[in-house]
Amino acid sequence: MSQTLVIEKTKMNAGYSLAKTRNIGFIAHVDAGKTTTTERILYYTGKVYRLGEVDEGTATMDWMEQEKERGITITSATTTCFWEGYRINIIDTPGHVDFMAEVERSLRVLDGAVGVFCAVGGVEAQSETVWLQAKKYNVPRIAYINKMDRAGANFFGTVEMMRSRLSANPFVLQIPIGSEENFVGVIDLVREVAVIYKEDESGINFEVSAIPSDLESKEKEYRRKLIEQLAEKDDAIMQRYLNNQQIPEDLIKKSIRENTLRGEILPVFCGSSLRNKGIQLLLDGICDFLPSPLDRPSMEGANLSTGLREERKISDKERFSGLVFKIVKQPYVGTLAYLRVYSGALKAGSYVYNANKKRLERISRLLQMHANKSEELKEVRAGEIAAVIGLKFTTTGDTLCSEDFPILLERVHFPIPVLSVAVEPKTKADQEKISFSLSKLTEEDPTFKVRTDSETGQTIISGMGELHLEVLINRLIREFKVEAKVGKPEVAYRETSTTVATGEGKFIKQTGGRGQYGHVQLEIEPIISLEPASRGRENLEFVERLRGENIPHQFIPAIRKGVVEAMESGELGGFPILNLKVTLLGGSSHPVDSNELAFKVAALMAFKDAYRRSNPIILEPIMRIEIITPEEFMGEVIGDLNSRRGRIEKSQVRERSRIIGGFVPLASLFGYATALRSLTQGRATYSMEPSRYEEIPKSLREKLIIK
Repeated sequence: MSQTLVIEKTKMNAGYSLAKTRNIGFIAHVDAGKTTTTERILYYTGKVYRLGEVDEGTATMDWMEQEKERGITITSATTTCFWEGYRINIIDTPGHVDFMAEVERSLRVLDGAVGVFCAVGGVEAQSETVWLQAKKYNVPRIAYINKMDRAGANFFGTVEMMRSRLSANPFVLQIPIGSEENFVGVIDLVREVAVIYKEDESGINFEVSAIPSDLESKEKEYRRKLIEQLAEKDDAIMQRYLNNQQIPEDLIKKSIRENTLRGEILPVFCGSSLRNKGIQLLLDGICDFLPSPLDRPSMEGANLSTGLREERKISDKERFSGLVFKIVKQPYVGTLAYLRVYSGALKAGSYVYNANKKRLERISRLLQMHANKSEELKEVRAGEIAAVIGLKFTTTGDTLCSEDFPILLERVHFPIPVLSVAVEPKTKADQEKISFSLSKLTEEDPTFKVRTDSETGQTIISGMGELHLEVLINRLIREFKVEAKVGKPEVAYRETSTTVATGEGKFIKQTGGRGQYGHVQLEIEPIISLEPASRGRENLEFVERLRGENIPHQFIPAIRKGVVEAMESGELGGFPILNLKVTLLGGSSHPVDSNELAFKVAALMAFKDAYRRSNPIILEPIMRIEIITPEEFMGEVIGDLNSRRGRIEKSQVRERSRIIGGFVPLASLFGYATALRSLTQGRATYSMEPSRYEEIPKSLREKLIIK
């Protein structure tokens, strides 16, 4: 890239104020049309000059080979485009539940989100999941009902599903003109005009006209509802409404924006991304109603010097702080660290402090990403998202800040893997490459775990589902050129305690010279919730309750390390231990022989002693499942779920189909896609996601322990 282009790019970015910046993401159930919508936005904003198609493997944002082949988004991709004086930074996220970590880390750094819904499927299972993730981070949202051209499209039915299934307060800002193959445009209820698209397939040409006579009554009805709903929340609109005065468009937009930012309403748009209808109005809605970085609360973190909570305002004039939310290994480039800057500014060539690793890092280069392509930047400022090259010690979730004023921001919490497979290299040459390759993949993906089985010596990899592991193994073979034999998928069982118990560990070793001495007393207590630790909570809650100074303070981190190590394998089946509160009660030390290793081993012994007394149990992952099936196959589907130890929670009618929802152990769901196709002549669809852990039945527990 030429120096001239770098300077021009820096100037262009500097020309957009924070108030005119939008950091947004697209979130939805798989196949709702997120990537297609993003492609249209890039086309209409002039970022790309030809329309990319997901089905043809030409989508800009689906740049990985596997994404092109499978027609799904696997990894979140970022880009920047410009519309009507606004700069829009976009993250396109996956919809498949196996890649929910990508959604989690994206929402952690976004200011606003667009929920994309299929007009035929409505609010589907994964839509609920991503909605809850956005709610957890208090991300303001607008909704876009896509695929209005599809057979069975039901705009108003989808709006009602938002109300019932998401507990949202949808504000209809547009109503469709026509439906299915007759969908030609929308009525804008704010401006009270019809927007009709020309039949040239590009979507660039549309006509703003008077509302068609056959839709006038419906427009008046929904316009009245919109004004009445706003009047309940806005005194200025209420006063004009009661006095039968004209309400200006600017006042309506201002009220919608304020209520959207508070999370009290959900503006609803509609269109057909594939047919290029509705995208420009959606872009206007993103600029009008979603927050700028300045509209979001100041970022809080822990001051590393004092330990107290500290606030960093979103301003270029503040001290620098930012969060690394994603790591990507790129050939010929090295490690890309995606960074959201919350305060201050960062220049290429400067040094920053990693608050998690307590080390200085050098920023070699700064890049603005466009999927897998990049443009060089000289500087990034508060409210911006960029990629950094040159970081050696930084991992996902780390805080980068100025060394003089260090701050530690809250990390991103990720779900626990639920499925494992054994991987073995085919040749000795592969043996040397496999460890390196797996470590690179774990750096990129926080939900991908690697361990070595202590009994068999096998390498065990764990992930969020069959597709997740399949994609990672494919990358191992293609990108890292490692030939490997892969075992059958195994459920990632866990163990936990059921009662409070205490234990003691003494490690004494005398070898003639300086010996080893560590003595620890612990209490363990189960944490009642068996939900995955992704809900913003760690598996281990470690509490110190020492009386006196029998154990020097410098040995407490080693004791915690021993507990963490002990929790990696339980007593019943050797499975990792889940959800415990461990309290350090006491112990003793020796003035000469005590050291960190001795206390770590003593803690491990004390934990195992307590754990054996705590009535441990084995837990299995339970999946939340939703099946959409033609009504005539409902009996067979429910019967099959019952045979798989499933619990049916709901059965709803939607058009000519039935929606069956419930919970099923993951161990019973291997090969379910094939079984469901067979039961329903290929006419049913399903989706599932991890829900929680539950105790395994005693009859199965004995078989599992023997195995």
